Amino acid sequence: MDADRLLAELRTGQIAALARAISVIENGRPGFERLLAGIHPDLGRARRIGVTGPPGAGKSTLSERLVSAYRAAGHRVAVVAVDPTSPFSGGALLGDRIRMESVALDPDVYIRSMASRGSLGGLATTTGEVCDVLDAAGFDRIVLETVGVGQSELDVARMADSTVLVLVPESGDGIQTLKSG
Repeated sequence: MDADRLLAELRTGQIAALARAISVIENGRPGFERLLAGIHPDLGRARRIGVTGPPGAGKSTLSERLVSAYRAAGHRVAVVAVDPTSPFSGGALLGDRIRMESVALDPDVYIRSMASRGSLGGLATTTGEVCDVLDAAGFDRIVLETVGVGQSELDVARMADSTVLVLVPESGDGIQTLKSG
């Protein structure tokens, strides 16, 4: 992989280069360190919004609504949707994007599904670096959607500028809420 060429293509807005850059980082391929160092001057423009909550609470539906609202306001939006990796097969059904079909074809929206690859905390280990690539590529809003989480997965709160917790009705009483911190 030619990191300099990939960086140049990324800076000109080539979507294929964006996908390749993310794959290089996600898979730890040779040259990923050079790529991360090369995007460093382009970081810091994007606002990161985390969307988290238990399985089936409506995270993807809310993420789609957020993307629509940001697009209506003129923002370029990227979504990083993390899905769980099966402890049995090692595979992942990257299905969160299915619920975002109303925004999926918008040229100013980029949706990237990621497998958690066994990482705990609601995100994949390279989610932060992937967000950096999206920031460097010129997206000014990045929505981070976690896998379904419980009470102790807090990685998204550390990685996002704002975090939205999506809950289901009757998911516990006041004491249960207090236990979450």
